[in-house]
Amino acid sequence: MSTRISRTQTSLMFLTLAVVTVVSSSRPVVAAVDGLAGTSWQLVKFQDGDGATITPDDGSKYTITFASNGRVSSRVDCNHGGSTWKTAGTNELKFGSWSMSRTKCAGTSLHDKIVNEGANVRYYEIKNGHLFLWGMEAGGYYELAPIKNRRRS
Repeated sequence: MSTRISRTQTSLMFLTLAVVTVVSSSRPVVAAVDGLAGTSWQLVKFQDGDGATITPDDGSKYTITFASNGRVSSRVDCNHGGSTWKTAGTNELKFGSWSMSRTKCAGTSLHDKIVNEGANVRYYEIKNGHLFLWGMEAGGYYELAPIKNRRRS
């Protein structure tokens, strides 16, 4: 009886292990810790702690860019802001103090909701190509889609 394992058998064992790990995990597989560096995102929706979903009229008015140098910039309707960011561990996201312009935005805006809650985000996850941010005291989460052709280093 031979104990030699073929490449096919080895590949099959690793694939089976990966599937079992993903299926048995209560959370989806998460991108690497540095997966945010050099990426830009726009808002798809915000779901508050009570389960109400708010969808922006134009997601490109609500964006965030994570530079690889630890800086983050954002657009919140007619205002722009900046801070620092870092990942302290799996799914953890920490922002520094935010600076933000204070222009009064016209019409219906998610500005106040995002400015009041967004700085309190504590966790992130990249799932199915979208960025999810959560951990605010009031609950809820942000879902953002990648902005094409804006990847920076």
